[in-house]
Amino acid sequence: MDLKVGVIGTGGIGQEHIRRLTNVITGAKVTAVSDINEGTAQKIAEKYGAKFYKTGEEVINAPEVDAVVIASWDQTHAGYVLESIKLGKYVFCEKPLATTADECKDIMNAEIQSKRHLVQVGFMRRFDRGYRELKEIIKSGKLGSTLMIHACHRNLTHIPSHTTDMTITNSGIHEIDISRWLLDEEYESGQVLTVKQNCNSSKELLDPQIIQLKTKSGVRIDVEVNMSSGYGYDIQCEIVCEKGAVRLPDPNKPLVRYNCQRSYEIYEDWSQRFIEAYDIEFQEWVNSVKSNKLTGPNSWDGYIACVTADALIKSRNIGAAQDILTIDKPQFYK
Repeated sequence: MDLKVGVIGTGGIGQEHIRRLTNVITGAKVTAVSDINEGTAQKIAEKYGAKFYKTGEEVINAPEVDAVVIASWDQTHAGYVLESIKLGKYVFCEKPLATTADECKDIMNAEIQSKRHLVQVGFMRRFDRGYRELKEIIKSGKLGSTLMIHACHRNLTHIPSHTTDMTITNSGIHEIDISRWLLDEEYESGQVLTVKQNCNSSKELLDPQIIQLKTKSGVRIDVEVNMSSGYGYDIQCEIVCEKGAVRLPDPNKPLVRYNCQRSYEIYEDWSQRFIEAYDIEFQEWVNSVKSNKLTGPNSWDGYIACVTADALIKSRNIGAAQDILTIDKPQFYK
């Protein structure tokens, strides 16, 4: 029997997830949708044979919804996740889990009280084949202990409403999560450095920014987050170890020799670069929900990302590294 899914948010990523749940993966059916832009949501509902609801709360409470996907704007995430937990429904929440650490703690407390693991956070890079290969190489130990990670996250351009803080909370948050997942350890401190302003960025935006993190074992991580690279969407990651180094492979694209040049296409945005990772992520989520055992990034992962982002933003504002301080990890998430 198909898992009946309600989707809150029918913007770009919401529409991608609805298409994916309907046409790509198996075992799921989108039965309800909602968005603040009612006209768009109604058209999406009609296209996919789902029921339109005016509010996200109505989607969560709908009898034809077994599980919920949240793809609405960030400030709404915590409320919708808490409502889903209240009703005992599984919920897939796009990052960030919430906009404050206190909201993340409220979510964890509610989930612990429910005595069920109900929440998965949309950190899709954990499902990318390249990153999974990196993790297996690190775990094998053949390169020795990890010493450093060098990474970059470059966008072709940014949306008009993008802010300096969003560079950390919406873009850099992927590197925050994937680095600790690759290393299987937590952060000790972090800092954000600003550099010469990119002429392609809006005057109000500090861009690029450099994230620096230190783990509890002393691994150093540096990430360039550039929201206006001017040439494409480019994600890079190199792990430097005691006995060697390993680099995230570029996505497989045909290499063309033409007119005395050799070239290959660079992706334009996340939807092209991580399309397979999203497919794997949602197939595994549907399978785990149907087996009543979630296996993906959880509320604790969402909390750590939020606390780390807060510390990084504070470090940039005051010009000094900050300790990354968290509550003790609840036994429920161990």
